[in-house]
Amino acid sequence: MAQSDGRSATVTSAYAIVTCLFFAWGFITSLVDPLVAAVKGIFQLSDVEAQLSASAFFIAYGVMSLPAAVLLSRRKAVSTVLIALGLMVAGCMIMLAAANIAVYELVLLGLFVLASGITILQVAANPLAAALGPSNKSHFRLTFSQTFNSLGTFIGPYLGAVLFLKGVEVKHGAVITDEVRTQSLAGIDRAFFWIAGLIILVGVIIWMGRKVISASAPAAPDETARRGVAATFRDATSSNWALFGGLAIFLYVGAEVAIGTQMSFFLNSDRVWGVPLEDAAKYVSLYWGGAMVGRLVGSGLLTKVPAPRLLAVFTGMACAMCLYVFAVGGVSAGYVALAIGLFNSIMFPVIFTITLERSTASEEATSGFLCFSIIGGAAIPPLVGLVSQNSDYVTALIVPALCYAILCFFAISAARARIAHPTGVEEPISAV
Repeated sequence: MAQSDGRSATVTSAYAIVTCLFFAWGFITSLVDPLVAAVKGIFQLSDVEAQLSASAFFIAYGVMSLPAAVLLSRRKAVSTVLIALGLMVAGCMIMLAAANIAVYELVLLGLFVLASGITILQVAANPLAAALGPSNKSHFRLTFSQTFNSLGTFIGPYLGAVLFLKGVEVKHGAVITDEVRTQSLAGIDRAFFWIAGLIILVGVIIWMGRKVISASAPAAPDETARRGVAATFRDATSSNWALFGGLAIFLYVGAEVAIGTQMSFFLNSDRVWGVPLEDAAKYVSLYWGGAMVGRLVGSGLLTKVPAPRLLAVFTGMACAMCLYVFAVGGVSAGYVALAIGLFNSIMFPVIFTITLERSTASEEATSGFLCFSIIGGAAIPPLVGLVSQNSDYVTALIVPALCYAILCFFAISAARARIAHPTGVEEPISAV
């Protein structure tokens, strides 16, 4: 009994340490939203060009996810996490250089390197958080960890708005003075200097807890260590559910990121609230804060409601809200758009764990492919930017609405599917 209690305490400690990683990458990722608004003004960019900042960040998932899966299978969790954190610090250093010499292309490179580290981190941390405890609570654990990710995404946009957007405006005819431009670049410099320090602190925590995490992490099959990127990709794509889950992650991340990066411009628009850009960017925190609240509530709901059923409700609500914004517009549309974050909340962790349960590919390959699919955050935002550039920011929400509609279909299909166990035995679960 005492041995069992000791094992449980060790696993809980490992889970707590891993959850710190979720906060760190949530905070950093959410800074992309005010950064998109800032670079649009600083460098006088179009909507599509500004959205390339989001693309540079999220395209790293397409480039690095499968190599990260191979790295994870060969180096295991702790070493993989420390490598990821080192790469993130390197990305911050590039961002510091970009802010000091004011070169947009260097901003894109810095975001790509930073996101490459976050990609590796997610490939390692998502399945680790899901696995640290009883298997029937995996949805709960990953969703609860994602709550701390949302805490980071709640804080990030507000601080980014204060640091990046003081005096910056992007409406037609607005002029950015040299003083405002210098002030905004200095804010970017300060932000990424302190982010580098945060990452180093998290790295120290992981290093100090490396024995606890290693002792608690599930062992990977020996054969996975011999796989390369091509073999991992073949393994992942051999499973229809890995492919379907990959599409779901692609659409979810693309929709969530597109709404977040467009929200400042959306609320700044005269068709919605017409508030100054800095104030509009501060309100983006409420969008991500909704995700935090939703994950806290969703964690509890997932202990009572089947995951696919809850996912169907949340995706359906998000789709309906986008359609309301598209059809109605006006002041009320601003509040509805901000509230979409509440229903985004459980989507990533539930899609992730639903896919892991149903995929016949290995966990490493499936996790790598799902993180690869986060490249949707690079593809969908420029598409939304193109729509807004040729119409307006209200009309552009029709693109996320279509994404959420497909995600609702994924959830309904998952409820009618079978869970594939490691032994190869399958059992049906209840339909919606």
